[in-house]
Amino acid sequence: MQKLIYAILLTLMPVTELRAGLPLAISYAIDNNIPIFLVFILIISINILLIFFIFYFLDKINSYLLKIKWYKRLFDKILKTFQKKVDKFEEKHSKTEFWALALFVAVPLPGTGAWSGCLLSWILDLDRKKSILAISLGVLIAGIIMLIGSLGFVQLLNIF
Repeated sequence: MQKLIYAILLTLMPVTELRAGLPLAISYAIDNNIPIFLVFILIISINILLIFFIFYFLDKINSYLLKIKWYKRLFDKILKTFQKKVDKFEEKHSKTEFWALALFVAVPLPGTGAWSGCLLSWILDLDRKKSILAISLGVLIAGIIMLIGSLGFVQLLNIF
């Protein structure tokens, strides 16, 4: 059970997320003769539910920090510079932002998961509902990639 708790904690952490949590959870499931599909659903669900917490955290912490003058000046300056670049990008690629965000989150590398996808969406002020859907899709794709990587393709067919 301790291994599963570690897997959940790794899934909640910004850098590791399900990229480290899922293989550990799969190992736990294999060791304890638990259906792999159940731990897969558990880890994916935790990572998707985390999206709502991250957006809430970003909204609340930022609104609190904006009361500090030096933070507000710094934040406004960074945002203004960043927004100019984003506006140029959005003019050309406004229809691809959903898929770009989903694929960014789906790449199973440290630093490209739900945490960074939420932060990117929040900074770019993307539509929240679309962002949650894109990030969730990215988490699911990353989970499938990690599942295939952890089990191998042939063994993956055996769990269904």
